[in-house]
Amino acid sequence: MESTPEPTVNLKLAKEHGLSTSEYKRILNILGRTPTYTELGIFSVMWSEHCSYKNSIKLLKTLPRTGPHLLVSAGEENAGAIDIGDGLAIVFKIESHNHPSAIEPYQGAATGVGGILRDIFTMGARPIAVLDSLRFGSLKEGRTRYLLDGVVRGIAGYGNCFGVPTVGGEVYFEDSYTGNPLINVMAVGIAKVEKMASAIAKRKGSPVLVVGSSTGRDGIHGATFASEELSEASQLRRPAVQIGDPFTEKLLLEATLEIIGEELIIGIQDMGAAGITCCSSEMSSHGKSGMVLRLSEVPVREEKMTPYEIMLSESQERMLVVAKKGKVKRIQAIFDKWGLKSAVIGEIIDEPRLIVDNSENRCAEIPPETLVLGGGAPVYTRSKRKPTYIEEINKSEPRITEPNDYNEILLRLISSPNICSKRWIYEQYDYQVRTNTVIGPGGDAAVLRIRKTNKALSVSTDCNGRYCYINPYMGTKMAVAEAARNVVCTGAKPVAITNCLNFGNPYDKEIYWYFSECIRGMREACSYFETPVTGGNVSFYNESKQRAVYPTPVIGMLGVIEDVSHITTSYFKDKGDLIFLAGDISDRIGGSEYLKTIHNRIAGPLPDLDLELERRLQRFILESIKAKMIKSAHDVSEGGLSTAIAECCINRPDKPTGCKIDIVDKRRLDRILFSEAPSRVIISCKPDNAERLERYAFKENVPIQLIGVVGGNEISINEKISISAKKLKIAYEQALPNLMKGKQSKRRIF
Repeated sequence: MESTPEPTVNLKLAKEHGLSTSEYKRILNILGRTPTYTELGIFSVMWSEHCSYKNSIKLLKTLPRTGPHLLVSAGEENAGAIDIGDGLAIVFKIESHNHPSAIEPYQGAATGVGGILRDIFTMGARPIAVLDSLRFGSLKEGRTRYLLDGVVRGIAGYGNCFGVPTVGGEVYFEDSYTGNPLINVMAVGIAKVEKMASAIAKRKGSPVLVVGSSTGRDGIHGATFASEELSEASQLRRPAVQIGDPFTEKLLLEATLEIIGEELIIGIQDMGAAGITCCSSEMSSHGKSGMVLRLSEVPVREEKMTPYEIMLSESQERMLVVAKKGKVKRIQAIFDKWGLKSAVIGEIIDEPRLIVDNSENRCAEIPPETLVLGGGAPVYTRSKRKPTYIEEINKSEPRITEPNDYNEILLRLISSPNICSKRWIYEQYDYQVRTNTVIGPGGDAAVLRIRKTNKALSVSTDCNGRYCYINPYMGTKMAVAEAARNVVCTGAKPVAITNCLNFGNPYDKEIYWYFSECIRGMREACSYFETPVTGGNVSFYNESKQRAVYPTPVIGMLGVIEDVSHITTSYFKDKGDLIFLAGDISDRIGGSEYLKTIHNRIAGPLPDLDLELERRLQRFILESIKAKMIKSAHDVSEGGLSTAIAECCINRPDKPTGCKIDIVDKRRLDRILFSEAPSRVIISCKPDNAERLERYAFKENVPIQLIGVVGGNEISINEKISISAKKLKIAYEQALPNLMKGKQSKRRIF
């Protein structure tokens, strides 16, 4: 172990670690002395935005965080957990790996997958699915194509090797993400309720082990790296990007589930952000205990590592385990069997102190409660200011000219980056591994069967950052509503959400206004749909030298299907089936892909969202599915009614089908076809069920109208659109591969 004297700690050094003057003074008061260099490092990572949520926790606590099926409170454990009956729990969470992926896209994305998977299996749950919610700049830029390629390969490389299916997600392309892409990953696992583990340290004398990979210098200060803006200097921070090994993680999964299953441990936590520092302080605080760590016992893979480096390293595929007394030999035997390292590095003490020793030298002695979120970590309320542009872009409905060629409009929309098929991405993922995937990528939501039961899970991620830029309050409500509507369209009842909140610098008053408005919208929508927030992630400082990203509060929705016979897909089935629109016809085009792609405008106001109508609509769809009245259900979202109808035709697994649509409305057809108003679903049914379906919609006070019939080879809409379904499918499927090759569409409308 390195014995070179540590640097002298002072205010200047503290500021270099990202601490403010007041925070440094607070450290002096807590310790009653000047901190050691290792202690300064510990405080800097634990009080970073990434670990402490110091600028967000007050607002996060206003979200609905309790419910009858929640097994743990939000933020209490590594991930949220929902009781689905039959003695089973679903464990799920979403997190970001934005900054590392901007610097090193393959490893940044890969280790993002690895970290979220560890959060799941440290709770005793076997991961069964991954979803990715991604945001990039324009695909006209070579660097965007490089980042997208690297990120997708990183997600595929880790997930495929680990053996978990990547079953769904979303990808958006907007200029605001050019310098700072967003890489959010959601993982879902299943556990027996009685076998769930906790991230807790207690019982004096209980041994503390580090298990898994050896500790290296990769990832040091990754937490503080994630708590600052990206700049040209960020390229020099590659050591803050960890290196992942999915094969080791697979072994770690099996060993971890085995020691949990044999009830050999008291607590366990993944070494993610801030490494040993975070695990030891959070587990001790959770258990109202203390911990002594001997760093000379930590297996390291690099020479002359200092205590500071060992405590702050974010090397992947490691866990901190608090063992039951007398169980260390059995734990180590299990890890030996799986070819993994394990070492006793300390023990639990009654006194609430985190003590870190290096050989005979004491490097740190800190009350763990002072370090952690919800404990003594700083909590701030930042000033906020409504941006001046908000009033301007929301003051009136956009005035645009009506197009002459509707066929060309639909072709351009269906092949635009935000709407076109993402097959190029998801075919790089093994989304059928473990053979539980019923509905994979490309549907409204992913569906996975739960073995040895008659149940299934439906999961979706949703957020349109452009909506939130125009109106963060309404945009976030729409994200929650769409996420719920997506799982409902597969036959599932929405039960809970996780979230990943991506914003710029919280010290910017306008950014903090976005954040507070998004939280307000989420609180209202989640309360209405009775989908509590089980936890998640806040990612601030997502901005480049040019601008901040759009406010992007990604919603990860979990739904439960009680009977697998209720599983419903989005595409039309048979010739002669009738097509209905459930929900109102709207002509509001604010925030739409049509307005941006065809008219090169980003403006509001957004269409209204009536939460009560949305709730009635979702209940109507779900009960109609259970009563076997409908054969398909697909929500209307990006691109509006026309693209939703087209997707129902071209996403059939065998070959596309046509349809004939007649919408009776005197308003302008382009506004009707391309409005992205919420609370609308395209459904199809047998003719024999039509009258029954309409009666039930009337009973539920849900607007519904017959708009067409399935059949033929052409997609025909009000005689303004008449286009081959095959031609539309080719445009839909080939758009992204062509864009990744640098080919741009030469279509011109006006």
